[in-house]
This record gives sequence, C-alpha cells and structure tokens, in this order.
Amino acid sequence: MTTATRTAGVGTPAAPSAARRVLALARTEALLLTRNRIALYMAVAMPVCLISGLHQMLKAQRNRLPGGDLHGALVLSLFLTVLVFVVYYNLTAAYVARRNDLVLKRLRTGELTDPEILGGTALPAVLLALLQMVAITVCAAALFGLPAPHNPVLVLLGLLLAVAVLVPLAALSSAFTKTVETSGITTLPVMMLTIFGSGLLVPLAVMPGQVALVARLLPVTPALALLRTGWLGGDGGQHPVGWWLYLAGALAWAALAGWAARRWFRWEPRR
Repeated sequence: MTTATRTAGVGTPAAPSAARRVLALARTEALLLTRNRIALYMAVAMPVCLISGLHQMLKAQRNRLPGGDLHGALVLSLFLTVLVFVVYYNLTAAYVARRNDLVLKRLRTGELTDPEILGGTALPAVLLALLQMVAITVCAAALFGLPAPHNPVLVLLGLLLAVAVLVPLAALSSAFTKTVETSGITTLPVMMLTIFGSGLLVPLAVMPGQVALVARLLPVTPALALLRTGWLGGDGGQHPVGWWLYLAGALAWAALAGWAARRWFRWEPRR
C-alpha cells in the first residue's frame, strides 16, 4: 500500500503558516489603528483621564477594600478601564468598519480562516491593552510602592480569560451595530454592566445581596474576580467564592461568547 503525498514543486513558494497570516493581518490592523485618532484617544487617553476620578472613588471605600490596598484596587480599576475601552469598544468599532468596507468579505476569499481573520483583527487591540497594563503596573510600583500580587498565576489567568470573553463579545456586538458611529450606543450596556458589576470599580461587598449575586453572573465578572482574587487575595464579597468556581465560570462564558459570536457574526453589510 502506498501513501500519496503532496509536495511543492521546485521554485513554488510554500504557503504561509497560520501564525504568519495572522501577524500580517495584525500589522495591517495596527497601521489602521494608528491612523484613527478617535480610536487612539479612546485607547490611550481615556484610561489616563480616569485615574484621578477612580482614585477619589476608591479612597472613599478604603475601609471596605481587602486589606485596605487602595493602590492595588486603583490599578485593577485601571485594568478594567483598559479592557473595556481598548479591547471591547475599539474592537467592536474595528469589526464594524472592516465589515462595512467589505474588507472581511474579501479576506474570506483568501487563505485566512474565519478564526484567523477575527484573531488578526483583535491582536493589535489586545497587545495595546497588555502594554498599557504593564505601563500602569510599573508606574504604580514606582510612584506608590505597589505591593506584589498575592498569586501572579491567578492574575494572568484572569487577564487572559477576560480577553477571551471580551473579544467574542466585541464580535457579537458588531453584529448588532450598523455603523462605527453607533458603536458607542450598542456597546454601552455591556460596558456599564462590566464596569459597575465586575467588582473591580465597585467592590461586591458594597452591593446589596441580590445585586451582588446578579453581578457574579455577568459575563466578565468571573474572569475579573479571578484577577482581583489573585492580586488582592479576595474577591471583595461578603461571602467569598473559591477561585476555582470563578475559573469555571470564566471558561464557560468564554465558550458561550465564542459560540454566540460564531453564530451571529456578520461578514458583510446587511442589504
């Protein structure tokens, strides 16, 4: 029995790998991002502008913070702001813009697979968010003597899972957004629920019992609670939950968001 094999002919260039295709698309997307002044403002300036307001808000809740770690809570709140604005909001607008310009439709006719197209478009926003969070951490450590996280592994897991939920949520939100201009409206519910229900900006211990219960069930809350637990040593709730339950919840939401994005994502404008 013989096995048929396919080899490239002499002088025939090999097809680029999936990683190279994704990186090539990501470079193009990063170039487009640098040319969009509004997107750059939302990605870079907005988190910086919120530092003072967040500091005053958290200062008023100092006695309710786990261990009274005001600066740690401030850093996590800035992480939340970066994730919401840089990853979720900007990526929703990017998906809508590429769809309306028929870029996504043209990309599907080439070698790129659907996950590669979505991932390559998302990669610059995710990397920008991670760089901002590193810069925030370094600055906070230099200026405030920020203590090290209790469990860096949980911090990393929380960040990765938050991105794993927010990226497909951005793809899903783009399906209900007609234009880039209306993305600020369609993304507002998820942004508000994430900001005020995640437990990072407003600790779960401050919320009434039923409100805190609902907040724990929101899509991004398990991942961000995992992040908070890893950094501050607790989730800030009156009845702390084991980190493994947050891990399971974050994985479940990431899988559900990915399925929903694949089911309803639109690759071309609706006629």
